[in-house]
Amino acid sequence: MLNHRLGLRAALFLAAVLVVGCQSAGPHGQRDDARDGVLVHVSKGAEDPHALLMALKMATVMSSDRDVLVYFDLNGVNVVLGDAPDVTFPTFDSSKTQLRALIDKGVPLYACPSCLKAAGKAAEDLMPGVKVAERDAFFRFTKGRILTLDY
Repeated sequence: MLNHRLGLRAALFLAAVLVVGCQSAGPHGQRDDARDGVLVHVSKGAEDPHALLMALKMATVMSSDRDVLVYFDLNGVNVVLGDAPDVTFPTFDSSKTQLRALIDKGVPLYACPSCLKAAGKAAEDLMPGVKVAERDAFFRFTKGRILTLDY
């Protein structure tokens, strides 16, 4: 009888541990205290100022309570070059103003190495604060889910 009671107590204890453990984790085992991350993908440049500046604005807005990484490829790499023009569009802060604000907030900005090469540019041509993309950075910038916004 003593072994039966001990077994029952152990089973109840394990059930309680499982219930509490499952409640402290979110969907897919994610911890509730892990912030979700937002990857903002920017493929447009000065040829589409509305899309470009909207992407930068969304990165700024999301960075107030999310981990954010901004990735520039295709024509987007031309926006993060040291000699890039300051792109403007009505009702938006200019590209250089928004990029500076993101850099000052510590939001990582990455440029596609292949797209830089295709544009005849290299890492040295990027504005200060922008790095050449590395694969692992896409997974290290957040501990939560990764949501993507494409522009």
